[in-house]
Amino acid sequence: QVQLVESGGGLVQAGGSLRLSCAASGRTFSSYAMGWFRQAPGKGREFVARISGSGGPTTYADSVKGRFTISRDNAKNTVYLQMNSLKPEDTAVYYCAADSRPLWDVAGRTRISDFGSWGQGTQVTVSS
Repeated sequence: QVQLVESGGGLVQAGGSLRLSCAASGRTFSSYAMGWFRQAPGKGREFVARISGSGGPTTYADSVKGRFTISRDNAKNTVYLQMNSLKPEDTAVYYCAADSRPLWDVAGRTRISDFGSWGQGTQVTVSS
């Protein structure tokens, strides 16, 4: 099991940028594809982005494509979410998660049930 801790959330103006980080404990971080999800007030958790264990292929939700970029630094056991052109509708608690299957790196795994380890979340608030 991978232990995850998100950071970098905060309050930003619409149109601004924010960079989230997710630090993983353990020595097997690179074995896991990683994803970012978010949950807005009163709504369910939704997929945002996914990145392969190698840091290559990525997948994005249509709502964030072109604005958000997921990346990772396996040497630092960290995955990032660069968020640009933020909108009020991006306001949510953002969670990072690790694929439930080590070394099972399939780009189409974007469902909540595809991930087994979750961070505690970090709040992102975008003001209008």
